[in-house]
Amino acid sequence: MAHTSSETRLRARLDARRAAGRPLLVPYLTAGFPDAVATPRLMAALAAAGADVIELGVPFSDPLADGPTIQGSSQASLDAGGSLDATLASLRAFRRGDADTPVVLFTYLNPVVRRGVERFLDDALEAGADGVLLTDLPLGEDPDLEAAFESSPLDLVRLIAPTTPPERALRIAARAQGFVYYISRTGVTGARSGLRQELAAEVSALRAVAGVPVVVGFGISTPAQAAEVAGLADGVVVGSALIDAIRDRGEAAAGAFIAELREALDRAPGAGRAG
Repeated sequence: MAHTSSETRLRARLDARRAAGRPLLVPYLTAGFPDAVATPRLMAALAAAGADVIELGVPFSDPLADGPTIQGSSQASLDAGGSLDATLASLRAFRRGDADTPVVLFTYLNPVVRRGVERFLDDALEAGADGVLLTDLPLGEDPDLEAAFESSPLDLVRLIAPTTPPERALRIAARAQGFVYYISRTGVTGARSGLRQELAAEVSALRAVAGVPVVVGFGISTPAQAAEVAGLADGVVVGSALIDAIRDRGEAAAGAFIAELREALDRAPGAGRAG
C-alpha cells in the first residue's frame, strides 16, 4: 500500500505554504558543484534565503533531460569525484544543521538501479531525503519499481510535460506524491528570456485536477518570470539560472539570487493562491 504523503515532512511543508498563500520556491542544486565541500553550505544558504524545498541533483554522466548549464555542473562534479555516495554525504552534512527543510533527490534511474532500489531507498532516507524525482521513469513504464518508491517513506515526485495528453496528465497527477513538477516547455533545462503564452491555460487545467501542489520549472531565470509563474501555479523551480549565478559570481551569489526570487514571489499578485 502506498504511504500517505500528507504524513511526510515534504508534504507538511508544502501544505503549510499553500494554506498561507505563499508561493513555493524550489531551487535545484547539483551536488558536488562547484565542489563537494560547498554543497552543504550552499544548501544552508538557499534555505536561509527562503527556499521551501531543495532539489539536490545527483551528478550523472548522461543527463539527457538537462541543458548545457546543468550538464556542465554535473560533469564538473563528476570530474571532482562527485557520485551518489558523495551526494548523500552532503545531505547528511546539511541535515546536521537543518532538520526542517525538505530535500528531494533529483536523479536518473541509472544510479538508483546500479545501487539497488531497496538499498537506495534505505540510504536516501538515512541521509535525510524526503522525496525523489526520477527523470526517466514515466508512469506505467516499470510498475514494480514505481510501487517500491510509492510504498516507501519517500515522496515520489512526478513530472508532467506540456505534450502530455490531458487524460494521462490526470492519471499522473492522481499518483503524484509531494508535488507535481510541471515542465513549462518542451526541450531540455536551461534559462530562457520568456515564457510560453500557452502556459497559463495548461497550468490552470492541471491545477484543477491535481491533488498536490503544482510547481513549474524549466526556463525560469529572473525574478519577474518567477513572479509571473507564481500567479499561475503553486510555485516555481529554478535550476539553471542558479547554477549560472554560482558559476559566474561564486557561492555568495546563490543566497542573494534566491532572496531576490523569494521577494518577487511574495509580491506577485495572486501568488500561491489555493484552489
